[in-house]
Amino acid sequence: MPDQSKIPEITVAVSSHWQDYELLDSGNRQKLERFSAFTFVRPEPTAIWRPAYASSDWDQADAVFRLTGGEVGGEWQFNRSIPNSWEMGYRSLRFQAQIANSRHLGVFPEQSSHWDWIHNQISLAMLKQAPDQPIRVLNLFGYTGLASLAAAGAGAHVTHVDASKKAVRWAQFNQRLSGLAERPIRWLVDDAYKFVRREIRRGSIYDGLILDPPVFGRGPKGHMWELNESLTDLLIDCRKLLSDKPIFVVLTAYALRASALNINYALQEMLIDLGGSIRTGELALMESSAGRALSMALYARWSRAV
Repeated sequence: MPDQSKIPEITVAVSSHWQDYELLDSGNRQKLERFSAFTFVRPEPTAIWRPAYASSDWDQADAVFRLTGGEVGGEWQFNRSIPNSWEMGYRSLRFQAQIANSRHLGVFPEQSSHWDWIHNQISLAMLKQAPDQPIRVLNLFGYTGLASLAAAGAGAHVTHVDASKKAVRWAQFNQRLSGLAERPIRWLVDDAYKFVRREIRRGSIYDGLILDPPVFGRGPKGHMWELNESLTDLLIDCRKLLSDKPIFVVLTAYALRASALNINYALQEMLIDLGGSIRTGELALMESSAGRALSMALYARWSRAV
């Protein structure tokens, strides 16, 4: 009989520290959210239940993102005038939210539990680290930089890589908003996959890795990325960038034809010779309405005992 004790425990990770964000309700493949003073309705295919709030409550949202091309294309419908951008905060982080052509607003609130975990991992490691030995962290597919800022705020030297020049400029703006302008963050517009291979040739090493790859993507020079085909090779290459005593690796996957078990085993294979421990599960948002946990992404976190 198979040894079921070897099956990883699946953990739901949520954050209880939000003030400027709230998942008000969800259902009918949508979610009703508050970002600071503004409310939005956005598509959410996993919300397959009925909403707890009445439809009249949903109708009061400031803006609704309407799908026009399957699950991808769409446009905003505004019920009242709101600014194109506004400032938000999470604990010590400050950042800009912004209406864009896509449904996204510049922040993935469910990832806040990652920010806390990354900050804690680095803070604990700093207690044993020699002052002349900085902790180096690589954030691939870094988007608007909140994980990079969490790492830098804890004292790490961060390399942030994203293929979008707009996202990197946005991340730099968030760095200034957070009062971290003097912290050592290297902002790079680059294809993450190619950057990793160049770093291997250069002999670069990192103590922490943050990986948040999209399902599909395109690099600055048109190189196509597809998660299901490329993730294994990326992890193999990223393993070559880890220092002799790495501190952490965190992997997040959205809209993947897989489960938390799949990314657990992928990360386990990558780090099999390093010991430590892996925690695997789902990133979720907790509703204010019915108290349901809305699953947003899969994750796997590896850490060395500090």
